[in-house]
Amino acid sequence: MALLTAAEDPPASPGTRTAHGPRVLLSAREDRLDSTLALRRVAAHLGGLRRTGWSELEPPPVAALVCDDTAATERLLDLGVPVVHLESGPGGPHAAGAPPGRALGRVHRPGWLPSCGPPDREVRPTGVLAPRRTGRSRKRSGTLLLLSLWCVPDADAGAFASGALRDLAAAALRRTGSCTVVADTGLELLRSALCEQPAVRVLRAAEVDPDALHADAAVFLASPVLGALALAQARRAPLALLPPLGSAQRNLADRIAEVLPLPSADDPADPALWGPSAAAGAGPWHLLDPALDDLRGAQRVARTLRQLALAPL
Repeated sequence: MALLTAAEDPPASPGTRTAHGPRVLLSAREDRLDSTLALRRVAAHLGGLRRTGWSELEPPPVAALVCDDTAATERLLDLGVPVVHLESGPGGPHAAGAPPGRALGRVHRPGWLPSCGPPDREVRPTGVLAPRRTGRSRKRSGTLLLLSLWCVPDADAGAFASGALRDLAAAALRRTGSCTVVADTGLELLRSALCEQPAVRVLRAAEVDPDALHADAAVFLASPVLGALALAQARRAPLALLPPLGSAQRNLADRIAEVLPLPSADDPADPALWGPSAAAGAGPWHLLDPALDDLRGAQRVARTLRQLALAPL
């Protein structure tokens, strides 16, 4: 199973590494966009802790943060390592929750988002997992297309890549001068679909910093996933949603629509996607109840992990 550990973060990953301090292990699923974004945002608040990877389990770390991977959580718990298990977004058909009663369960759940069922009393919602840096470049340019194909059926992913994605990428090049596609999985499929547009960059989410790329982009198109929503909300930036792919994205898109009138990126010919207002506007974030517009989720998760590391249970 693919894992992203702090020790394997690329140079652009946020946070400070220290030579001393309690050792903590951070792990997330590389094939899930929400998971990698959640890990990076929490890691940005862990200065003073020494982060380690799966190759350094002797002696065991004093605590761990695991995003979404129940098998990894179970392995660490069996080693006697206290674990904060974070569910980074709405689950797909193959998702599983934290082992009940053994890990400290957390779930990325904005307060403004309508619930999809009764709350799990053993799993505490975090609020929005926002990036630590909320500033954007004054000279923004180009289009960032943040795409999640996690748990998306192959037929749906193929149809999107060969159809809507090609059209959106071509329009982005014409309208904004450049286009960067960042995806969690299916990279070969995407590169094949876009091979006639070599100017389009296709990058793997686990190997780059999508939050930093967004700071420099003028136009933001994204799959309906919580990590992308949190990014736009934190920066009060415009966001157009790509057509939802798979049941988890469709469910989340329906819940978002109950609260926020986000535009859809299903028509590349729509000038509103690319015009000056798309780059300069603030989006509909002012419609959120200020009491529910809480961006401190990453700090909360980091504080819980720090407490485990400094005062283990």
